[in-house]
Amino acid sequence: MNTWLWAAAVLAAMPAVLMLVAVGGSRLDGVIAMQAAGASATLALLLIAVGTDRQGFADLALVLAVTSFAGTVAFLRYIQRVR
Repeated sequence: MNTWLWAAAVLAAMPAVLMLVAVGGSRLDGVIAMQAAGASATLALLLIAVGTDRQGFADLALVLAVTSFAGTVAFLRYIQRVR
């Protein structure tokens, strides 16, 4: 295992911690935690792509970055309608 994969393993554990913040905090804390988890997962996939030298993980990271942002916008629109 090289350094890139060790860094990816550390970043892959971060969304679990951020999920606790999202569940236990306010709505705004949940949105911020969701966005941070998406960024962390995207970076972890990019590190896996570099560590394993496979382009497919980089493509998956790009798709995750776009859908994470779109999901956050959709969630904020839903919260706005519920109030």
